[in-house]
Amino acid sequence: MFSKSTIRSIFVFALLLFVFQNIFGQSNSEWKTSDVSIVIPTNTHPRIKFAAELLSNELRNCGYKPTILVEGSKLNKKNITLVLAAQGTNLSNTTKEKYNLSLDTTTYKEGFAIKNRENIYLLDGVDTSGIFYGSLAIVDSLKLNKKLPTRISFADHPKMVMRAACIGLQKATYLPGRDVYEYPYTEQTFPWFYDKKLWTKVLDSLAENRMNALFLWNGHPFSSLVKLKDYPYALEVDDATFAKNEEIFKFLTEEADKRGIWIIQAFYNILIPKPFAEKHNLTTQDRNRPIIPIIADYTQKSIAAFVAKYPHVGLCVTLGEAMEGVGQDDIDWFTKTIIPGVKDGLAQLGTDEVPPIILRAHDTDAPSVMKAAMPLYPNLYTMAKFNGEALTTYEPRGCWAELHRTLSTIGTVQIENVHILANLEPFRYASDDFIQKSVQGMHRIYGANGIHIYPQASYWDWPYSADNADGKRLLQIDRDWLWYKQWSRYAWNDNRKRSDEVRYWGGLLASKFGCDVQQGENILMAYEASGEIAPKLLRRFGITDGNRQTLTLGMLMTQLINPYRYGLFDLLYDSESPEGEKIIEYAEKDWKGQPHIGETPKQIIKEVVEEGDAAVAFVDKAQPYITKDKDEFERVRNDMYCYQALAKHYATKAEAAILVLRYKYSNNIKDLEAALPYLEKSVAYYKQLVDLTKNTYLYANSMQTKQRKIPIRGVDATFKTWKEVLVPFEAELNHFKKAINSLKNNSAKSVAKVVALQNASVKLLNQKDNWYIVGSSNANPFSDLTTNIVTYAKELKGVKGLQLSNQSQIKRGTSISFQSDQPVKILVGFFNKKDSLLSKAPELETDASANNYGQAETAIANALYLKDFPNVNVHVYSFPAGENTLKLSKGAALILGFVNGNQEIVKYDAGISEKGISKEIDWLFE
Repeated sequence: MFSKSTIRSIFVFALLLFVFQNIFGQSNSEWKTSDVSIVIPTNTHPRIKFAAELLSNELRNCGYKPTILVEGSKLNKKNITLVLAAQGTNLSNTTKEKYNLSLDTTTYKEGFAIKNRENIYLLDGVDTSGIFYGSLAIVDSLKLNKKLPTRISFADHPKMVMRAACIGLQKATYLPGRDVYEYPYTEQTFPWFYDKKLWTKVLDSLAENRMNALFLWNGHPFSSLVKLKDYPYALEVDDATFAKNEEIFKFLTEEADKRGIWIIQAFYNILIPKPFAEKHNLTTQDRNRPIIPIIADYTQKSIAAFVAKYPHVGLCVTLGEAMEGVGQDDIDWFTKTIIPGVKDGLAQLGTDEVPPIILRAHDTDAPSVMKAAMPLYPNLYTMAKFNGEALTTYEPRGCWAELHRTLSTIGTVQIENVHILANLEPFRYASDDFIQKSVQGMHRIYGANGIHIYPQASYWDWPYSADNADGKRLLQIDRDWLWYKQWSRYAWNDNRKRSDEVRYWGGLLASKFGCDVQQGENILMAYEASGEIAPKLLRRFGITDGNRQTLTLGMLMTQLINPYRYGLFDLLYDSESPEGEKIIEYAEKDWKGQPHIGETPKQIIKEVVEEGDAAVAFVDKAQPYITKDKDEFERVRNDMYCYQALAKHYATKAEAAILVLRYKYSNNIKDLEAALPYLEKSVAYYKQLVDLTKNTYLYANSMQTKQRKIPIRGVDATFKTWKEVLVPFEAELNHFKKAINSLKNNSAKSVAKVVALQNASVKLLNQKDNWYIVGSSNANPFSDLTTNIVTYAKELKGVKGLQLSNQSQIKRGTSISFQSDQPVKILVGFFNKKDSLLSKAPELETDASANNYGQAETAIANALYLKDFPNVNVHVYSFPAGENTLKLSKGAALILGFVNGNQEIVKYDAGISEKGISKEIDWLFE
């Protein structure tokens, strides 16, 4: 039965009160008997048995005396009879004929129809899931009305064919000696994984919300769940833990199947177990490694063993991140390793049921992979991120929308992945209006027909939220119940009238907090107002849609005035935002008197402040009327105040940034003086945020590794609270004040002393000693091209670069093995343009290993000009003393030098391009 904690109110998922009254008819008060016979088919599926048990329990709660009977049992004509049957079966046809029942029919998977004639009720399901969902609809009616309806004629089916939630078997930080995504299933790492009571609570909640899939995300789960005869050493857990893993996974899959829920095991490629890697002298992950036969054989056999051992489990495949982007390897790995592995497992299992395989369109050419795969396997899906790793707009556009539309038209189902939500955490989010429009956009703009929902916050810390509830931890599924309920409701049917939805959600909130519906609607309005703030802030001021940025911690001024220095992810603005202007574009157009286009920073500044104020006003209206769950209401209320402070912090800081950018063109100190009060206000609002969160939240961001960069690098779980980030915000304010005074006194920027970079001594192990000197007349980084470095950042003068073949880099990539007695930093120049002929700069949005050597951030932006090539950004790869290898993806890149590993390299924008050297203003804040 459903656990009590999942039943939060008498307002239930399927239908509003007026819908029940009109579709389910009046409550049954005519039948003199309270005996109910629930008839199920012979040799029935466990899902139908479970549905009958749910009905029986709820009927008993309403005062009935239910009995579950098998098809063919003798029935008492005086009893109420409720028949659960599948369309076209003998039980269904016989019941229709005997009692003259003509039902509204549906042919959609998971659909159902319900009709009665006097005391005979027929629930006719398209399949076992349809019977299950029809039973839940009757259960919901019983909860609301306490009696069976006298008259009912009703058919329904879900609009989206896959409606999934996800849980990460991953952690906020790395395990010792491990890399990203590497988390074997153990009690020490995931104690909650072995908690059957928690799993039951989760599955009941999913079923209540009509979700039919649960994704479990892990780097390489197979080495925790199967033993291989050919590779016994690949197992990553001890025998006792392995036995527990078998037991809990079997329990989970069987319990999920009873509720019509597919378990989908997600994994990354190519990632191998640590003991397997060590035995074969390999690394667990190597993005640039080609497919090796022994790895392919091991992976195929792991998948086969997994499929054979755990029926009703699908697979979600990530070909990117641990493989090098787009290429034939992706196609070969999917079609020659993964699909054959699944087929081998099904052959061992001897079943007709074909589990789904979901291909993520992440860092891979999904259309090409699917073109090769579709003839080989009949149950394929694709999945892509809806708004990257954030929530920014319900009307995506541009090239990202085109990819989704392409995937939606190839003949399989496209699933929209509402992923990570890095801009929402940790505050509560439940804007039903934004969510409904998002689901409508998935259908209308993307053509998608499936949805995959990440936790609203704290994905890396499942099952807990970031709240500090008087020293207690809150469960995500309890705290964020509205998040799951809203997405799943609209995944079932997004075509619902807005006025009806306001009443529905207002009623739910009224029941939750013990107030009248009007106050429930006020709480909803607070959620809706606050729900606009984070999406608007990120899409107009953000650096990335990825989880390397924690929006709610704020941004540095240099990130606002010079976003490309921090790896601005253009897709955020070009596809995941309405048409509009970046803050740097707005300032330039404003100075030049050019017309503005679309959504502007000034517009968003005004709107988010108004929305923050509205959220607080609405929640304060409801506050005097709350009689239930007051502690949680106060946490909701505090979140609204947090959103208000966050909106005002960003608004005033953005105003300051616009004026500072104006100074770049005007050279008028008065622009900087005008910016100062705004920056001071932004710090004051941030201090409010510190006060609001210091006792209520444990952290802002649940990913607490070196991958997080914005606003401050978060290595070793640092800079995860507002109190920590306040320090650099105050520092940049003080630095700005001093810079203004310096300009007033000196009438120009003081010229900082350039510190030359010191060349390091290295021995090349696989390359010839073809060196060039930056600053010399023949500084040509390519052995097979005639080109020279024309202009360069002063720090680079005298650095010894390594000359390489441009064609070799394009065909094979770059691999430089070397030996050094001291730590070394390698200066690598990446061209600031996306092109298949150019090596891709480190990008955490698509490559989780992109900071393994500290290389993710640009060290010197626009560092040099190479004739006939795009601008160059310098990234720094740090290596310890000894033998090391630098590997870069296929395409041209510059090896500018090997320098002293202990020398600090100041990060800045040199502003060098073909057009000359642009004015640099970052120095005002650092």
